[in-house]
Amino acid sequence: MNDKYDFKAIEAKWQHLWQREKPYRTCEDPDKKKYYVLEMFPYPSGRIHMGHVRNYSIGDVIARYKRMRGFNVIHPMGWDAFGLPAENAAMKRGVHPAAWTYENINYMRDQLKAMGLSYDWDREIATCNPGYYRWEQLIFLQMLEKGLVYRKETTVNWCDDCKTVLAREQVIDGACWRCDQAVEPRTMHGWFFKITDYAEELLQGLDNLTGWPERVVTMQRNWIGKSQGMACDFPIDDSQENITIFTTRPDTIFGVTFMSLAVEHPLVDVLIRGRKQEDEVREFIQQTLIEKQRAAVDEEPEKHGVFTGAYCINPFTGDRVPVYVANFVLMEYGTGAVMAVPAHDQRDFEFARKYNLTVKPVVQPENMLLEGDSMDAASESPGILIDSGPFTGMDSKQAKQAIIDYAEDKGFGRSHTTYRLRDWGISRQRYWGAPIPIIYCDTCGIQPVPEDQLPVLLPGADDPKGQHAPLHQQEDFYVTTCPGCGGAARRETDTMDTFVESSWYFARYTSPRNEQTPIEKKAASYWLPVDQYIGGVEHAILHLLYSRFFTRVLRDLDYLDIDEPFTNLLTQGMVIKDGAKMSKSKGNVVDPSELIDKYGADTTRLFSLFAAPPERDLEWNAQGVEGSSRFLNRVYRLIQKHIACFSSDLNADFSTLDTKSSKLYRKTHQTIGRVTESIESNFHFNTAISAVMELVNQISIASTDTSKTSPEPCILKFSLETCLRLLFPMVPHFCEEMWETTGQTTVLDGTPWPDFDPEAAREREITVVVQVNGKVRSRIQVAADIDSRQMEKLALEDERISHFLEGKKPKKIIVVKGKLVNIVV
Repeated sequence: MNDKYDFKAIEAKWQHLWQREKPYRTCEDPDKKKYYVLEMFPYPSGRIHMGHVRNYSIGDVIARYKRMRGFNVIHPMGWDAFGLPAENAAMKRGVHPAAWTYENINYMRDQLKAMGLSYDWDREIATCNPGYYRWEQLIFLQMLEKGLVYRKETTVNWCDDCKTVLAREQVIDGACWRCDQAVEPRTMHGWFFKITDYAEELLQGLDNLTGWPERVVTMQRNWIGKSQGMACDFPIDDSQENITIFTTRPDTIFGVTFMSLAVEHPLVDVLIRGRKQEDEVREFIQQTLIEKQRAAVDEEPEKHGVFTGAYCINPFTGDRVPVYVANFVLMEYGTGAVMAVPAHDQRDFEFARKYNLTVKPVVQPENMLLEGDSMDAASESPGILIDSGPFTGMDSKQAKQAIIDYAEDKGFGRSHTTYRLRDWGISRQRYWGAPIPIIYCDTCGIQPVPEDQLPVLLPGADDPKGQHAPLHQQEDFYVTTCPGCGGAARRETDTMDTFVESSWYFARYTSPRNEQTPIEKKAASYWLPVDQYIGGVEHAILHLLYSRFFTRVLRDLDYLDIDEPFTNLLTQGMVIKDGAKMSKSKGNVVDPSELIDKYGADTTRLFSLFAAPPERDLEWNAQGVEGSSRFLNRVYRLIQKHIACFSSDLNADFSTLDTKSSKLYRKTHQTIGRVTESIESNFHFNTAISAVMELVNQISIASTDTSKTSPEPCILKFSLETCLRLLFPMVPHFCEEMWETTGQTTVLDGTPWPDFDPEAAREREITVVVQVNGKVRSRIQVAADIDSRQMEKLALEDERISHFLEGKKPKKIIVVKGKLVNIVV
């Protein structure tokens, strides 16, 4: 007998069988409860990494476990295939992005199959396939018709090297996240999705996501950023225009001493035109825009500003308030104009001190006397209003609504709710993306591409040597005719943000071959929402928020009947090596293919599942891989050693078993309970595997102890078969082969999860610690249901205890039932 199983032959055998027989192909079955498990689909970069191995192993265990529990499981896979990285990589290699992408998909698909993952490959999608993005274009047009898409001019982050717009999150230290070149501001037209129309619903929906990590829910809540307060109009002195502000502190409005505008505010140009400050302000604006592009998303800039030369009027006081342009005011939040109250806002206070502006306290905290000239920091505490006209003497919290009511009555203010969330700019200026289905006509204006002309195809995508320059450089693409008047027209040359593709792919999986509609509602109603979604926490905001938005849009377009896409979310940790996340740049990458070649897919999977709980970072450890390999080989040898026992019948009458068999039978049921609980409660596969390892140890010890009779063959059979059933979701090739080796005529894939019998798992005996004067002097085995009086009696009768008592009569005996007896002498 070989000491090690032949993992290469075994894994090839079962993968071939799975590919031939397609046991994981699924369809709707109204008589079975469904379960939809999904890992975030990968970008086809060319190779899977250990992060993929961990992510997909987690999902596969869940899928296989749920099948064994009787669920109708859908477990699909596809490719997030569009995007600039593919385009850049293809350019470097002198090939077409389509050729490069599909070559990578083919390679990575083989790698995933080599891992033994139980995907329904008949549902595979690639977002760069016209059969996918034609429906995305249709959804775009339906959103346009519904008023959820619009075009506007905006200042964007532009990478001249990549020739594309970047989101703020993609600008790192002022440079492009891909090419590391400096980013610059640029004004251009772009298309936007009105995600803000769903801001309140997206916010309220977070309360229902009880299966999501609280950290992710909090991140989304902060990103949506709801604020309630007052909008108020400050008339510009000597002008018909107003500056509208939004404030959450209307109680401080009598303390306004200056106004701060964002550099992008549309009124800035009106305010400075023809004034002596105009050149200085324009120079400041340009410099600030550059600095904003180069700042990190969460970076707090040093506060700078410049006086515009203009004033506005505080409608509550009639005071003339100087208007500044300031670098810390965000056009994206509120109105892009901030009433500055330096006495009660630290940011405004620092600005006021820097530029020698007045500090006027109007909220006096309890037991404090604020004087503007002597303050060394803003006071943001509640208190009593002072110098606040008719509101003087009011509690600041109560005064907020009173001041709003006053402004509404006078016609210059109103209650207002605002959100930090901005509309989603989807325009990208590169080739490798889904074309936006819009036509521009000088006569008819903006025209949607007719539905019967979809998809708008990427030119040359079916030619490996075809042109793949940005669409605005391809005349054959953009020159067209107007669908309205038939005259000369021009196609939109922007492509959609790749986040659009990943915002609805989970729904397309439910009917991926339907040629009549993006989503077959009957199928979607059966399968959705996704029961368990798995991916990295780095997607907590953009991808997950956009998917929640898209789900609601698709609901309102009558494709779906759900509000939320993902019922439960698992954000797995990173794979760490040498103290850092595995990455090519750090030179610490471990190639999964090399591990699979050396140890096999099952060992690789087992290590990734056993090394850490899924939500924690996994520290790479070569010894851990070796340990996983040794464990499987140990199980292999144990089965080979006891192969004869598998011909015996299982004697399920617990009362007839001998002591050794009873102990192993009990341990087996305890293990079933522990493994089931570890998976059901929090997917802690590491503790589940540990429990099986303990059972294997006990089987090994019990069956090799020559001093006593071995467990009955039927119990050895039951325990070893249980090990295989419990391990199957983690190491499917190995378990299927061992299962077949034992003479089974059915596959484990069709075998139910072991039943847990709590009565069989209940301990018959327990160990009780016996102390003398608080020191442990002995341990005794007693019946699990023993009472306190009997525990005391057995403790006193123990020979070791008699020795320590030395004939002395106990002064006191303390009994902790089922745990401890402490004899005080």
